[in-house]
Amino acid sequence: MLNEKIAVITGASRGIGAAIAKKMAENGATVIINYQGSVQAAQALEAEIIEKGGKAVTYKCDVSDFDKCEKFIGDVVKEYGRIDILVNNAGITRDGLLMGMKEEDFDSNVNLKGTFNTIRFASRTMVKQRKGKIINISSVSGVTGNAGQANYSASKAGIIGLTKSAARELASRNINVNAIAPGFVDTDMTITLSDKVKEGAKGQIPLGRFGKPEEVAELALFLSSEKSDYITGQVINIDGGMVM
Repeated sequence: MLNEKIAVITGASRGIGAAIAKKMAENGATVIINYQGSVQAAQALEAEIIEKGGKAVTYKCDVSDFDKCEKFIGDVVKEYGRIDILVNNAGITRDGLLMGMKEEDFDSNVNLKGTFNTIRFASRTMVKQRKGKIINISSVSGVTGNAGQANYSASKAGIIGLTKSAARELASRNINVNAIAPGFVDTDMTITLSDKVKEGAKGQIPLGRFGKPEEVAELALFLSSEKSDYITGQVINIDGGMVM
């Protein structure tokens, strides 16, 4: 499905990003595993993909840094000659009530700024190719808002606006830009929640369970393939029916 494609996935060393990397590699893509945290986790993922016959390479970069991101994308293009798929998954949470939130907690810009940076630089190559797929990972919190997550919700809502604007700007060059808005998914971010919080959350989900990273990866695979060529500027919730 993705044979000979070059896929850049930010924040790919764990959770949803890792699941997307595995899924795309399984379907023929050469996967660029961007990470900022644990090199061990990124290298372990790279080794797992290669062991299963896939192609992957790790690249450490803080995508929220404009200059470092330019070098990162430039290095990928220099090495492979193209970028076919960009998945903006890198993100952080710094939860807290609005009245007590620190300025630096709101200004933290990995989620939105990192997404802008990679699109800014990768789109230049995609425009020359006259083809590309950009998938931004937002959140249902960016659609509905969420108490205790004013900063996170604002950044994820910003990603939605960025997605729609980029989709309009890049459509004439045959570049599709879409967003995925996951709800509660079993990752490192949700594993620390108390059983009481988890049960309360499941009570808001019609399907009665948290999602799996692999389910988000399947949607990302579809949006990165030719099967989604007539879909752009959309925000697709994957949340068990939590937001309708």
